[in-house]
Amino acid sequence: MWHGSKNMKSGSGVMATNNTTEQSLTKKVWNLATTLAGQGIGFTDYITQLTYLLFLKMDAENVEMFGEESAIPDGYQWADLISLDGLDLVRQYEETLKLLSEQDNLIGTIYTKAQNKIDKPVYLKKVISMIDEEQWLIMDGDVKGAIYESILEKNGQDKKSGAGQYFTPRPLIKAMVDCIAPQIGETVCDPACGTGGFLLTAYDYMKGQSASKEKRDFLRNNALHGVDNTPLVVTLASMNLYLHGVGTDRSPIVCEDSLEKEPSTLVDVILANPPFGTRPAGSVDINRPDFYVETKNNQLNFLQHMMLMLKTGGRAAVVLPDNVLFEGGAGETIRKKLLTDFNLHTILRLPTGIFYAQGVKANVLFFTKGQPTKEIWFYDYRTDVKHTLATNKLERHHLDDFVSCYNNRIETYDAENNPQGRWRKYLVEDIFARDKTSLDITWIKQGGEEDDRTLAELMADIKEKSQTISAAVAELEKLLANIKED
Repeated sequence: MWHGSKNMKSGSGVMATNNTTEQSLTKKVWNLATTLAGQGIGFTDYITQLTYLLFLKMDAENVEMFGEESAIPDGYQWADLISLDGLDLVRQYEETLKLLSEQDNLIGTIYTKAQNKIDKPVYLKKVISMIDEEQWLIMDGDVKGAIYESILEKNGQDKKSGAGQYFTPRPLIKAMVDCIAPQIGETVCDPACGTGGFLLTAYDYMKGQSASKEKRDFLRNNALHGVDNTPLVVTLASMNLYLHGVGTDRSPIVCEDSLEKEPSTLVDVILANPPFGTRPAGSVDINRPDFYVETKNNQLNFLQHMMLMLKTGGRAAVVLPDNVLFEGGAGETIRKKLLTDFNLHTILRLPTGIFYAQGVKANVLFFTKGQPTKEIWFYDYRTDVKHTLATNKLERHHLDDFVSCYNNRIETYDAENNPQGRWRKYLVEDIFARDKTSLDITWIKQGGEEDDRTLAELMADIKEKSQTISAAVAELEKLLANIKED
């Protein structure tokens, strides 16, 4: 259908202009977000509408500049929209969304269950005018992509929207992809893809590996596959990939619940950070005859699903919460399976304070299908590691040591000389001998560093904890009162 982005630039001033464009445009987009927030339009809703409109505008540019045929049906294109004002504009926009959500291919995916969230004509006009002032198609894919990524990240930080759950910190993604090292020609899947960070990073990692047209086409159109069950996120992920020049005919993202049915195709690489917490209300109960064990634990089900989705020899890097490492019952059954039929060769223990959802204790599990585990290498990047989103944000260089250890398996832990070493291996027999085959292992003594909280932060923590305790005591008192009365 389209050409993706056209590079029409030359000369040395290119980079500078790009950066200014990127910064000034991002600023424009954000400023408008603030205006709309005053009208009760949340950031996520705003980005979604921005995406719908941006696609229409880029289609119009494609017709105008390159003489292509429009992908949008007559009467519902950008030109039909920008000439209108007031209620006519709102009406036309809503009819356009409805029609496009019924289309096939990329358009249908971008407009999955599309609805208008800006019902005041004057504000809808503002968004349309801002988009209309720019030429988006000739912008370099990296620039368009960077603008969009920064908006998605901003959205991840927005506490009210709860969008943080769809956003994995990009430095962590980069380190995971650098370890897994996907190769052009391989298929890469993320069964809980959020806004598409893993797929994009894998794409960036692979795109310079071959000059063969065949391989590059395969990479753009067939190599990546993402699934998410939230329509809004599917829109954002499809657009994110599209702006980077991936899936320009058919989006590699589908809107469905990964856990409902058996995988229809097996893949070479899985990169994922499945949702923490329970399944959303109204979801279908999981009834999968192919699963190793039945459980209500969402993360364990995702782990089973991914184990089954890998080809023999396929490899995975997955972010999972601590409970997956120690939970008994179904957890133990799955861990034993993972150690017997897979080579669970590496576990990276992550610190708190790197995700937008607070207090999450998570790990990255790296495993390959088809041979049993002989030893597991642990990297403890949690004990005495402090990151917060505000003051010490996780950057890619923080994980350099881990990636280097991953590639050169020489222990830095030594009982005599370096008991605080972060990289240590355990034989699988020692793991099987542990209670419930637990993988929840720490060996570094805490307190190697002083507590660097200010007095005010300490007081705030104490206050918060005392409030939680008083609330719990009050609950207990209520319960006891009921018991006495019986």
